[in-house]
Amino acid sequence: MKRVYLLLLTVLVIGGLALLGLAISEHKGYVLFAYKGFRYESTLWAFVLLVVAFCLAMWLLRVLIRALLVSVGLINPWSRLHHERRVRSASEHGFQELIEGRWAKAQAHLSRIARNEPRPLIHYLGAARAAHSLEHYEESDALLSEALERQPNAELAIALTHAELQLARGEVDSAQETLQVMHERHPHNPQVLRQLQELYGVRGDWQAVLKLLPVLRKEKAMAPAELMALERRAWREYLLGLDFNGADDSALPPLAQAWDRLSPNLRGEPELLEVYADRLRALGAEPGAEELLSKALNREYDSRLARLYGLLRGRDSARQLQNAEGWLKQHPNDAGLLLTLGRLSLHNQLWGKARDYFEASLTLERHPETCAELARLLAQLGEVERSNRLFQEGLGLLDRRLSGQVATVGTEPQRMPTGD
Repeated sequence: MKRVYLLLLTVLVIGGLALLGLAISEHKGYVLFAYKGFRYESTLWAFVLLVVAFCLAMWLLRVLIRALLVSVGLINPWSRLHHERRVRSASEHGFQELIEGRWAKAQAHLSRIARNEPRPLIHYLGAARAAHSLEHYEESDALLSEALERQPNAELAIALTHAELQLARGEVDSAQETLQVMHERHPHNPQVLRQLQELYGVRGDWQAVLKLLPVLRKEKAMAPAELMALERRAWREYLLGLDFNGADDSALPPLAQAWDRLSPNLRGEPELLEVYADRLRALGAEPGAEELLSKALNREYDSRLARLYGLLRGRDSARQLQNAEGWLKQHPNDAGLLLTLGRLSLHNQLWGKARDYFEASLTLERHPETCAELARLLAQLGEVERSNRLFQEGLGLLDRRLSGQVATVGTEPQRMPTGD
């Protein structure tokens, strides 16, 4: 098929040339150019041939010039092609130095490239980070200012980097000011929202974090699991941070109102239940805290809540002990629950049972609280020597566990007889 097309094309070309030759032989035509003293005369076809030759010569000249420019570019070290290669290589080295922690070299290379590039943003940001790592904070800020002057349309990226570096160097107020301006201009930007919540957390402003949570969720600024963890932490810290100016009944309504603001799912979280119940306990509302934990533990058992349950004075201490013994059937090896049972037994003046529960708890876990509870019980029962050994052991365990926090020792001493 291709041969047929080629043959047809050849016939057409030959036929066209024949017709053109016939036209030239029959009608030569005449062309005359005259201007002042200049005069040009020619046949039409000779003039056409001259024009075609001129166009062909111009095309060949253009090809030759381009070939010469390319060849010169390969040889000339300052050609555009070579310049782009040098910039790319220097950029790679600069960012490698930044990642490897060679801050001074990274800053020098990246800042030099930035000042000679038409779109220098990424190099300015890298140089600013390197200067920050060197604690050259003024140079870092100056580099970011240069970046903003060169690329004002990249204001958001520059401001986010600036806020991050300000927060890292402890300039919390400045970082908040920067982020609030960006939040006003870009209220739906996920990265602005993420950095804002991080900053509020650093400040301990958990109420601001809670206000930001709906926007974070709406804009999908964080993964669901990450967002849930943040929400739990924010509510926990907020409840812990409520200032009631003393433990009295007037503090209960604000605490209850704060608790009611939580979603039903969050009110079922053991971590938050523990905080809320402990705050109720601190305010003297132990019966309410006991009822709350009892319902929660019957719904879903949690060892932390079971341990706290033993520190609460409910309305009916016998029923409280009965509840805890019911949980022991499903969780016989929970040292915290056994400690709680020992404490509740003390509340009910069941000294022998309390001793058995404390002993069983210590068999599973040598805990300073359990040592202290059993030591006090033994002291009241007259077993002074073993009581002193347990006190010493408890102090040793506490010394190892203590990391800037004071462990809760337990309930007040009970006056008791010498036997069951």
